[in-house]
Amino acid sequence: MENNQELKIIVEGCVKGKRKHQKKLFELFYGKMMGVCLRYAKDSDEAKDMVQNGFIKVFAKLEIYNFSGSLEGWIRRIMVNTAIDQIRKNKKDPFSIDDDARFKNIEEDVPFDVEETEKETKLKAEQAISAISKLSPAYKTVFNLYVMEGFTHKEIAEYLNVSEGTSKSNLAKAKQKLRTLLG
Repeated sequence: MENNQELKIIVEGCVKGKRKHQKKLFELFYGKMMGVCLRYAKDSDEAKDMVQNGFIKVFAKLEIYNFSGSLEGWIRRIMVNTAIDQIRKNKKDPFSIDDDARFKNIEEDVPFDVEETEKETKLKAEQAISAISKLSPAYKTVFNLYVMEGFTHKEIAEYLNVSEGTSKSNLAKAKQKLRTLLG
């Protein structure tokens, strides 16, 4: 990764509309942002669209970035927002699957403590990514926001404009579906 001074030069060049700087920023973050969008998309084509639309927003808003936080984190947030916006656009109301009262008191998850070889871990990660991609947009989005992005159910509820119960329900159902898919 580039150092902070080089990133500042790249960002300033992007703000001035210099194509070589835009290309450099795109190349620096494309892989990671594709990974982010793949977690929300139904397939790689949709993820590529999300990344493309996300970078359009990044370049449009780059002049307000003030280097007070991580540039990667700032871009990631735009990508997540773009992915969720695209899911909303493609479906009428994808996040309000249900608000099942029995999930309102679900506790926060306890992480697993597993020792595995690198090969086993890679294989399991590939299987998990494949299974996650098969979830519905609502389940996949809540799962990713909670597990991958570290949001709380309260934050997810506010972010998606649903109740906390719906967030907990969708997460529980996503996990149930993943258990089934992963056997």
